[in-house]
Amino acid sequence: MTLPQSSLDLLCPLHARLDAAGRLVAAGPTLTKLLGGEAALGAPFATVFDIYRPREVQTPEALQDLAGRKLQLRLRHATQTTLRGVAVPDGQGGLVLNLSFGIGVVEAVRSHALTSTDFAATDLAIDMLYLVEAKSAAMAASRTLNRRLQGAMLAAEQRAYTDPLTGLRNRRAVAHVLGGLLRQESAFALMHLDLDYFKQVNDSHGHGAGDRVLQVVARVMLDLTRRDDTVARIGGDEFVLILAGLTGRKRLAHLASRLIRRIEEPIPVGETLARVSASIGIACHDGGGGLTAAQVLHASDLALYAAKRAGRAQYAFLPVAEGRTEAQEVLRDG
Repeated sequence: MTLPQSSLDLLCPLHARLDAAGRLVAAGPTLTKLLGGEAALGAPFATVFDIYRPREVQTPEALQDLAGRKLQLRLRHATQTTLRGVAVPDGQGGLVLNLSFGIGVVEAVRSHALTSTDFAATDLAIDMLYLVEAKSAAMAASRTLNRRLQGAMLAAEQRAYTDPLTGLRNRRAVAHVLGGLLRQESAFALMHLDLDYFKQVNDSHGHGAGDRVLQVVARVMLDLTRRDDTVARIGGDEFVLILAGLTGRKRLAHLASRLIRRIEEPIPVGETLARVSASIGIACHDGGGGLTAAQVLHASDLALYAAKRAGRAQYAFLPVAEGRTEAQEVLRDG
């Protein structure tokens, strides 16, 4: 008994019925949708399908020989959709090709705007599509969460290396940068700057005024240094500048002088002016090995103390090499 076409459409919506001459005489609703309508009805199967496995098929006789075997084929339609199927005799000398999308079902659904009504009720493709969509949604949510976590981690790391009052780097950042330069045996200079008369500002105008002075001084240092230099606040009124690749005495002296002159400019605080100055200790590292960050910082401390002892608004040099420190002269800012 031949299965009615309406039943075949319901059970196998992606099927093709071929007559004994190999012509396409009927197609399930989903295949008709893929072919763009019924225009292909009556056409030889070889103009509609390209059967490439198990072998190329061009004649109706060769097609009959494939009955009961698994087939791989593609539509000769512009979409070139790949299909899998099996051919079975229809009892009238022709064949019924029962087709499926195989692993290409996701792409086929997207390309042809297929819905659940285009599949047989028992086809597990719909369940698989739901799983694919659920997985895609879960992966998208996971990527979004990862981006947020990464952003939060970067923000937390930024906060961990930043002084909240001035926005400069902090002591932890200084240790990190120095460690990297020393591991690479890079040449650099470290300026240790301490404000003069800062205590008087706090005592006379209050800590709010002191905070304002620190913020203005921070901007001055950022203005006078390069983008890749590290400018940090490591204590109440103590700052560190790490100048990678800059060890020339003349350039460093010029920078120290400019810093002192700019910092000595009166700073508006409410209805009055606050005045501070700066003492600077400069430690120069020639790029050799054997030093630690603590040793370089200690050298800059010694240079700063030398500048302080000689008076205010001065800078002093102290080169460091191979773990040794060599005292240099103190230079009064001109």
